[in-house]
Order: sequence, then structure tokens, then C-alpha cells
Amino acid sequence: MAEMQGLMERLERAVGRLELLSAGSHRPPGDCGEVNGVNGGVAPSVEAFDKLMNGMVAEFLKKSRILAGDVETHNDVAALLKPISEKIQEIQTFRERNRGSTMFNHLSAVSESIPALGWIAVSPKPGPYVKEMNDAATFYTNRVLKDYKHSDLRHVDWVKSYLNIWSELQAYIKEHHTTGLTWSKTGPVASTASALSVLSLGPGLPPPPPPPPPPGPPLLFENEGMKEASSPSRSALFAQLNQGEAITKGLRHVTDDQKTYKNPNLRAHGGQSPSPTKSHTPGPKSPQSHPPKKHAPVLELEGKKWRVEYQEDRNDLVISETELRQVAYVFKCGKSTLQIKGKINSIIIDNCKKFGLVFDNVVGIVEVINSKDIQMQVMGKVPTISINKTEGCHIYLSEDALDCEIVSAKSSEMNILIPQDGDYREFPVPEQFKTAWDGAKLITEPTEIMVSERPPKPLT
Repeated sequence: MAEMQGLMERLERAVGRLELLSAGSHRPPGDCGEVNGVNGGVAPSVEAFDKLMNGMVAEFLKKSRILAGDVETHNDVAALLKPISEKIQEIQTFRERNRGSTMFNHLSAVSESIPALGWIAVSPKPGPYVKEMNDAATFYTNRVLKDYKHSDLRHVDWVKSYLNIWSELQAYIKEHHTTGLTWSKTGPVASTASALSVLSLGPGLPPPPPPPPPPGPPLLFENEGMKEASSPSRSALFAQLNQGEAITKGLRHVTDDQKTYKNPNLRAHGGQSPSPTKSHTPGPKSPQSHPPKKHAPVLELEGKKWRVEYQEDRNDLVISETELRQVAYVFKCGKSTLQIKGKINSIIIDNCKKFGLVFDNVVGIVEVINSKDIQMQVMGKVPTISINKTEGCHIYLSEDALDCEIVSAKSSEMNILIPQDGDYREFPVPEQFKTAWDGAKLITEPTEIMVSERPPKPLT
């Protein structure tokens, strides 16, 4: 935790420096200003960062205000809270508290990718880190596009504007900070300033107030210097180093019986004899972790969504009154089985362990995300089943569901069971692939996997 806190402090100080430098770029042409006694122009990397903030980020905020609702509130929170670590946490908490929102996929796209703002603390390659966060957002933005591409193009514009932020940020990092953020040793010292001063919030909104005048010229990395000065052990270390040749006077003579190469008994016991001047006291015990918070189990219909959450050791869960427009969302359930009767639009299983699902018909998609040891039995039809970031998933298909498409990513131990001659035959989904160059393009195909002759028994 101490290391994480230190990283967060570094991140906050770095953002403060960027904000001060970016605020300087808004002075009139020819006025480079003077900060901490240093007079000079704005660095090209800062100008490029201003362009990114005033371009793609401002466009995204504009699209969010058009959509309004939870999406607009989500971005207002992110703009008001400081430091960056608290902003990221607030955004992620907002998403968890609004799982019933009609814009949950929007919130998830932002929540899963917002850690990319920590790129300034990533070294030596922050660009791939931002790309990884962008890929996490794409998983949810694809759902937004699927839901709205034929009904409301405002959501399509919102997706494009959001993903453009990370694309432009990757390009910016590649051009100016390929191996990580570096600071000038002779440039001005940045202080904390409002990030809102960098953004153009669009017409109709008053501009943010200017940042307060900077304080007197502090030393570079002032906080780090204070910490170093306050450390007795570090001060003592430098005091000893400054002794020069006299430093060897404090060394004691090592006798032959304390030398490993002359004493076989020391080699047998692993090396060193206990030092007479050093006391061996046990280190402090790590604090005991608190037990996870208990949540009340949920099985209820909320609008068009069936919520099945925090169910444990329940094998009698049944949803019998279903409609075609309804969806089912199963979250953090373990050692339980759910049966869904009738025809439903879609089903999502998220963060579940040792969970069984039996359903009749789904007209859309069944998704399994971030789960482990899942069993699923299709009694009727389903067009698509998606498995993502899951360890262990057995799917029993019915005769009517043999044309179902299975889409998987970052998952393992997946098996599809096909009915044959009154029994089931198991076919594993490939996890390993081989890729070869055919002279014009890459050809990728799965490696061969043996077919199991004794599949597990179905749920029913």
C-alpha cells in the first residue's frame, strides 16, 4: 500500500506540472511568460497535449452532454474530483452503483479504460498500456453500437468521440513520450492547477477561472527532498559516505572460523553465522485482511431487467414469468443453479463461480464474463454464446441449437457438448493456435485437440 500511495503521489505531482505548463500555452502569441524565474516558450509536447485536450477530449464531453442522463453525470464527477487516483476510483464506483442504468455499457466502457490516465507513471512503454485500456473499452462500446446503430446515432457519435481520445493519446505518446514521461531539469517548476483550464467546454458555458498565481520558486522535487531529509537512516548513510577513506575504520576483522570457505559447518547451514552486533527480531506481521463485505441476495425484476445477484448455495432459483423484451443479469453468484423458462432477449453472467444456468430460448445473446467454472444447458434455441475472460465453461446444446455460434476471447477450459445417440459428446474449444506466413498474409488455425469420450453429465 505504501508503494501504491507513493505512485499516486508521483502521478498527482506530474499532472500538476502538465496542467501548469498547458495553462501557459494559452498566453497571447509572443508572450512566453515567466514561471519561477525561468523565461521561455512552450515545449512542442505540451502544445500537442493541449491540442489533444481541446480537440478529442472536448468533443467527447460535448457528446456526453448531448446524451445526458448517467453518462453526463459520470463525466461531471470525473472533471470535479482530484487527484487523478480519486477520479478514477469515483468513476469506477459510479459504474458499480448504477448497474441497473440503461447506459450501463456506456459507463462500463469509461470505467474499464479510465486507468489509461495513469500512463504518465508507466515506463518504459506507456503507449501499449493505453492501447490495452482502449481494447477494454472496445468490448463495451461494441455493445453500445449493437444496441443503437440503427436507432439512435447520437450514441454512435459518442462511441467514436470516446475511442478517438485514446487513439489520439497513443499517437501523442508515440511522438513525444515513447519510453515514458521525462521532466526537464532546467525548466519551470509546475504546481497544482485546475485541469479544467485546459479544456474548451463549448459555447454557452462560462470559462473556468484562471489558476491562482504560482508561489515563490521552490526547489525541484520539493516533496521528495523533504522526505529524504526527514529520513534518519538516509541521512546517516550519506554522513558515512562523506567520511572518505575514514569509512573503513568502522569495519571489524573477520576471523577464520567466520569465513565460509574455511569453515565447512557454515556451508552446511547455508552460509553466514549470526552477527554478534545484530539482533534478529521477527519483522512486523502484515495486518489481517478484512473479510469481504456481505451483500443481500437479489432476485427481482427491475423494469425490463431480471437481477440475480449475490446468490450462494442455491439450486432452486427459477425465473418463470418471462417476456421477449426482458434481459437477465446474473452477478457474483456462486455454487448455485438458475433456470429461466420461456423466451427472453438476452442473458449475462458476470463474475460468477461454480454457477449453472438452464434456459429455454434466447433471441439475442448469452454472455459469460469474468467467471469461473460455469455450466450452461440450452433446452431450446440461442443464436450466439459469448465467453470472455472465463476459466472453465461447459455448454450443452440441444438439437435445435446446433447452429449456435460460440465466440470466445481470453478464456480457457471451454467445452461444447453435442447430443448424439441419446447421449452427449464433448468437443473442446481451441485455446492454442498456430500462425504461419503464406507469402501474402498470415494464416492462423487452431492446433488439434483430442475429443473427450466421457463428458460430464448435463444439469437436467
